Amino acid sequence: FSAKMMRPGVILLREGTDTSQGKPQLISNINACMALANTVRTTLGPRGMDKLISGDRGVTISNDGATIMKLLQVEHPAAKALVDVSMSQDAEVGDGTTSVVLITASILESVKSFVEEGVHPCIIMRYVRQAAKLAVEQVKEHAVRFDENKSAMNEMLTKCACTALNSKLISSHDDLFAPMIVDAVLSATGLEEASNSSMGLRDIIAIKKVPGGDVRQSFLVKGGVAFKKTFSYAGFEQMKKQFDNPKVLLLNVELELKNEKENAEIRISDPEAYQSIVDAEWNIIYDKLRACHEVGANVVLSKLPIGDLATQFFADRGMFCAGRVEDGDLKRVARATGAVVQTSVTDLNDNILGTCDSFEEKRVGDERFNIFSCAPTADSGDKFNTSTIVLRGGSEQFIAESERSVHDALMVVSRAIQSQSVVAGGGAIEMVVAQKLKNWSLTIEGKGQLIVAAFAKALEVVPKQLAENAGFDSTDILSALRKQHSSEDSDSKYYGVDIVNGGICNTFTTGVWEPAVNKINSLSSAAEAAVLILSIDETVRNPRSQAPDATGAPPPNKPLTNMMGNAMDAVNAQKGGSRSGNLGNGVSYMKGRGGG
Repeated sequence: FSAKMMRPGVILLREGTDTSQGKPQLISNINACMALANTVRTTLGPRGMDKLISGDRGVTISNDGATIMKLLQVEHPAAKALVDVSMSQDAEVGDGTTSVVLITASILESVKSFVEEGVHPCIIMRYVRQAAKLAVEQVKEHAVRFDENKSAMNEMLTKCACTALNSKLISSHDDLFAPMIVDAVLSATGLEEASNSSMGLRDIIAIKKVPGGDVRQSFLVKGGVAFKKTFSYAGFEQMKKQFDNPKVLLLNVELELKNEKENAEIRISDPEAYQSIVDAEWNIIYDKLRACHEVGANVVLSKLPIGDLATQFFADRGMFCAGRVEDGDLKRVARATGAVVQTSVTDLNDNILGTCDSFEEKRVGDERFNIFSCAPTADSGDKFNTSTIVLRGGSEQFIAESERSVHDALMVVSRAIQSQSVVAGGGAIEMVVAQKLKNWSLTIEGKGQLIVAAFAKALEVVPKQLAENAGFDSTDILSALRKQHSSEDSDSKYYGVDIVNGGICNTFTTGVWEPAVNKINSLSSAAEAAVLILSIDETVRNPRSQAPDATGAPPPNKPLTNMMGNAMDAVNAQKGGSRSGNLGNGVSYMKGRGGG
């Protein structure tokens, strides 16, 4: 018997590998997600606080959930699921990134007690999925469709934009930005195409930042493209800076004299041959420049450099040119003017040229911008192919946060147009869904009743946190909301947290509206992330590879090898002892078979 006990174990994993499994592992993952959610909890809502994050990228001030989660550089493997779900919400909808993190963590916190009591994770996951499916159905059922009337639709979209901007730094200027954002989205064509392809919203509506000045000096270039003046050579100031109905030529060609290759060798028999080689270099560049001029172009833009010779050549002929134009700006100019980007200057013709109403170089603050103004497309009424929003601001941090805020609002308005429906904000729709789930849970027998009821209670985290961040008593407000939503009044489903006066109010009447797709994506994504965390029964952390120049000495407070520790763990486990370890700061685990 003693020989059998002393038989050495089989080593399958690399030395230094940490493994943790069972119930303690699952609880550890839930605790890590709850700790991460607490970081962004206070940023929710119009009265949410900002976070200042200082790192390698500089200082960032933001209350956007996705931005904060991305900059935190989370190391815990399970908690990274919250980062992923936040980034997914930001890419899909643009808003609700903090809400989806809080709902995910709240679901995990609500079912944590069932895990501790020994309920199998598969049972919990099954009922979480069922509750999430019913929650999505309830959101669709209580969504309000858009009015076909154009003015009513504009009003609803403006309120959606105001709701998205309420929690941002520029919330006090929503009377300027909300109509600007709605105008930009409604006047843009191809939004549905952008949502169903790799082309993003930024490819249609650009946001440019100009530090300095007042934020209310921001403006919209409707139906046009604006980008900052690129690097220029001698002769740039002699060029014409304003055109009416110009012809635009877009290139991906370098219009510059090229130096000879290093170690190039050319053998000649007389000096005239050398002169012919030099002349050939000049003839090549002049042939390119003459081709651009003869095709009839007034404005020449290139993604590659345009040198001083080409700049002076175009200036002498009354043309404008700009090299090193960013790829995104070049694509937007092509989209706005109808020009086709050329990779060669041979066989240029009128079909590849674009046109617009006017072109001018305009000073905005301390910067100079090239602005293309275009008329609406012929087949789309008052629609434009692209637009540009130019933002002003005092500091770099403020204007960077303004850009994120405007982008989120643009995403919200575009998604609202696509979904054609909105729901009441301020925690109202969460309370409606929670009430329905509680009633449904009473029809379920067994453990599922408790799990669905816990899911319903988890959704109340949104109104609760909105009230706490505004400085109100969340207990009183939640009690008032539960009472209101349990009444038979037809308008009770619209009641949420009154951020301004405290208490509760009809948020639909006060104009706190959100796209239905926002809540649908939040609930489904939060449930999927919670199920993902609950499905993990073991974590294996491989040791980092040793650096080539390392001395081989163990790090401080770390054993030279863990073979002895593994052996002692095995003996202790046989004697009823525990095996424990540490996954990170404040997150511990216990090893054992099946979590026993």
